[in-house]
Amino acid sequence: MPDYNNLLPLTPDLNAERLETLKQLLPDLFTNEGRLNTDELRRLTDPDGTPETERYEFRWFGKTLAKRTAFTPSNATLVRDANSGRVFHSARVEAEAAGSFIIEGENLEVLKLLLAAYRQRVKCIYIDPPYNTGKDFVYSDNYTEDRRPYWENTGVTQDGVKIDTNTDADGRYHSNWLNMLYSRLLLARQLLRPDGVIFISIDDNEVTNLRKLCDEVFGEENFVAEFIWKSRQNKDNRTKTGASIDHEYIICYSKFHEERVLKGSIRKTDQYSNPDNDERGSWVSANMVGLRDESQRPNLHYDLIDPETKINYGKPLMGWRYDKKTMSRLTSEKRIIWPSSAEGRPRRKVFFDDVDDNLPGFSSMINQDVYTRDGTSAIENLLGSRFFDFPKPPYLIKSLIEQVATDQNDLILDFFAGSGTTGQAVMELNAEDGGNRQFILVQIPEATDEASEAHKAGYTKISDITIERCRRVAQRLAAGKIVSPGKAKPAPLFDNAEPDEATLAEFFTLPEFVPEQTLPESEKDAGKVDEPHSALDASKPTAGFQVMRLRQSYFPRTEWTPDPAKSDAENEKSLREYIRLKESQLVTLFNREELISEILLKQGFLLNYSVAKAGEFTKNDVFRCTDGEKEALVCLDNQIYPATMALLFQNPLPKFVCLERTLDTTQKWNLKHTLQERFYAF
Repeated sequence: MPDYNNLLPLTPDLNAERLETLKQLLPDLFTNEGRLNTDELRRLTDPDGTPETERYEFRWFGKTLAKRTAFTPSNATLVRDANSGRVFHSARVEAEAAGSFIIEGENLEVLKLLLAAYRQRVKCIYIDPPYNTGKDFVYSDNYTEDRRPYWENTGVTQDGVKIDTNTDADGRYHSNWLNMLYSRLLLARQLLRPDGVIFISIDDNEVTNLRKLCDEVFGEENFVAEFIWKSRQNKDNRTKTGASIDHEYIICYSKFHEERVLKGSIRKTDQYSNPDNDERGSWVSANMVGLRDESQRPNLHYDLIDPETKINYGKPLMGWRYDKKTMSRLTSEKRIIWPSSAEGRPRRKVFFDDVDDNLPGFSSMINQDVYTRDGTSAIENLLGSRFFDFPKPPYLIKSLIEQVATDQNDLILDFFAGSGTTGQAVMELNAEDGGNRQFILVQIPEATDEASEAHKAGYTKISDITIERCRRVAQRLAAGKIVSPGKAKPAPLFDNAEPDEATLAEFFTLPEFVPEQTLPESEKDAGKVDEPHSALDASKPTAGFQVMRLRQSYFPRTEWTPDPAKSDAENEKSLREYIRLKESQLVTLFNREELISEILLKQGFLLNYSVAKAGEFTKNDVFRCTDGEKEALVCLDNQIYPATMALLFQNPLPKFVCLERTLDTTQKWNLKHTLQERFYAF
């Protein structure tokens, strides 16, 4: 990577990281100039030099480019929505109060931006990507060639992002869809914890390709299950084939193989009883008939005789489950229930205290009497109308999250958020068990159809629906309207009564949904960083979230492009001159909070950071930033005064970040020498 890239506000370059890891493991594969010797690598992997003409592999058009795109860095940024007051009583809260976020933006860019802080932090990912039906859209990962840039569509006007239709007449019908998902899953795996799990909803059109894709991304050995969800209650009489497709799939993979990835189902205890007052406690009877014929397991085929009554129960067609020695032991321990006639079948007593601690497995056949229409009802009950097609029911997502997110502080990610079902599921689970699970939802600002009811109601983008739905769920839960966790089909999820504003006034503002472009200027300008952020009372309900939006970097240097005819040294000199000319008025012309947000994001701070003025610095405006784990002092002034420098040299100090052009050579050397890795100038 050229040295001048260090001057650009980029996310981690995963391609460079992977190459560096390979260099550390196998330095002999690299030349003296540090370049990978592909000939040596080929000799290592194929010592006989025999090229493989045929082998099993999963290939499609554009796969290599999609992989490279996933690992290239991003120079975009995320900014807090100044109108988040519609969600919280404050646009920002302290780190411990709200770690959940809804991010409006193209999800590939957002996933790259999350890497610096959230790599290996996500316990559970659930996504419901666009199904490849010939009508659904696919996300485009190229916003600069032959189309208006993404930023022109979303950065200012927010009219939605340009999308490509993917019809079955296209020769790259499957390739387009696979390219879209491949790059995003590669990044998703980076975000998963070592014990993390991903669930992906899909239908018949791409389920086979998705399995192959996930085998490559997560490893075939990490496949957990292919769940079948009965999504339709009634038969589809419109089918042309005569087959009513009443199901969808949920593919599940783990980050690394574990013996038990899923928690399992709740054990049924009401079937245990003790009718004979056995001193060993409650029991159930279990079948003892075998599963193999006599040619396969001859030792399991024998006559079974009650030692007291001498009744011979013969041998079943498939034999018994236990051999003679084990059966004799069970008999002596009085664990066999003997029928009164030879026509009966002896059964085994299984005591409750003898049952394995592991819960019964989570069935791969998900038939919980919860259907797609229940997802539609959930939105109607919250927003007053059906504004979203085919949403997943919250209970379905809750049942999946409960299987893996057993720690009540786990983080759940959904980067195809849609209507926000995952956000609702997480908040409801927290309300039910007192947990503090957090979520990050990502939704592209796709424009709604102007003729749709959603658009007429003011929801000009799908992300508007995502945000408003979750806002209303948070309000209902704060008012005590908690869905009963014991019902598999909570219908209706909420009644249509509005929450008590007196109950909610301390925590939330409660205006009706207002399209963003009509918000008053006073609200748009809310939230400067000059004062410490207010915090929610930790004893109060914290079912809520903050809103962030993807946008172009605030640093003009990201618009600079290297000249291929020049050397790296010449390009670095050109970039430094570009920075000097373009960013001389950076702090004056731009919102200071937005600059701090981008700096912290690229420095790997969690999104729930807080910013407060550091009072000990009186000559410069220095801000103390923390996310609960990391801390930094940030100064964006055009000059660093001696009194500030003196305080910076007092140890211990957190990381200090400032503008490079504000420092003279001596100041820069002193800071770098004293603070070392705790100093960063950009």
